[in-house]
Amino acid sequence: MTPEDIANHIDGLRARRTELETALADPGLYARPDEFRRVSQEHSKLENLFRNYNGWTAALREIADTEDLLAAEEDPEMRELAETDLVEWRRKAAALESAVQIALLPPDPNDARNIIVEIKPAAGGDEAALFAADLCRVYTRYAETCGWRLEILEQTHSDLGGLKGISFSLSGGEVYSRMKYESGVHRVQRIPETEAGGRIHTSTVTVSVMPEAAQVELDVRPEDLRFDVFRSSGPGGQCVNTTDSAVRVTHIPSGLSVASQQEKSQHRNKEIALRILFARLLEIKQREEQQKFAADKRSQVGTGDRSERIRTYNYPQNRVTDHRFGITIHSLPALMEGELNLILDPILAAVCEQQLDSLRG
Repeated sequence: MTPEDIANHIDGLRARRTELETALADPGLYARPDEFRRVSQEHSKLENLFRNYNGWTAALREIADTEDLLAAEEDPEMRELAETDLVEWRRKAAALESAVQIALLPPDPNDARNIIVEIKPAAGGDEAALFAADLCRVYTRYAETCGWRLEILEQTHSDLGGLKGISFSLSGGEVYSRMKYESGVHRVQRIPETEAGGRIHTSTVTVSVMPEAAQVELDVRPEDLRFDVFRSSGPGGQCVNTTDSAVRVTHIPSGLSVASQQEKSQHRNKEIALRILFARLLEIKQREEQQKFAADKRSQVGTGDRSERIRTYNYPQNRVTDHRFGITIHSLPALMEGELNLILDPILAAVCEQQLDSLRG
């Protein structure tokens, strides 16, 4: 986009910022949490955009003034100082211009949604279950650093302390826009603690990141849902195996079914099952739409295809590689302690560059 194009975009957004500020001034908005979150997030993004735009235009003025000074200045020392300043202002202007262009890219319609994350071991038995627990720990710590709220919906532990499966929700600013790149197959290569011979094992874990959806959004009628109750199984409190607290909900038209037995309350299990079911239905609906309208495979990167191998964690070589973008970092221990931005920041930069290239083309 040219500076003129950017200026036109900015002018068109000023009225939108005024609308959002008017909405935020309405006390009734705070009684509608979902709408409040959407409005406040959009307002925050616009404020950040205008701040970067003002900084960029100021840097452009400094560049012009410094170039005029260089054209008129004859003193060698003054020229050297001006040339140093010019290099720095050009660097700042380029960085701010990139930030502004990225902010003007069309947003993902799911960016304002909260998400449900499902982690399940795939190939590798106990080692895969252990790595599923490791990934869960990464996301938990990352959520803490981002100030997101995490709520466990369902989890089943393995005998060795791993996870046979876990579902949890994450809510907060930019939660979907960052976590959506975690969907897919994660492969780990390491020596298991139970391996006496020191051999490297390869295991896989699937991660699904699904935006949360409401029943009304999906046009699901009450008669489309069948509810079954049954007794919970496995370790738990006194109510386990003694009351029909577990709930299975089936979406009759698609045959998709979700069961929840995490809580002792039948009402709570019903709520959890519905949240997961609606998220899965939205995931299916959006993937069908993306496949229908996508021009090529690249446009579907990051859409949450569970069958796609997206990343390899190589412990012996201290290496993490994201196969979609060819990004490799050598900070595996730090990443596994929750510093997920080590891989997410380069991914986001690559995605934004792809989108900017498509607009320039």
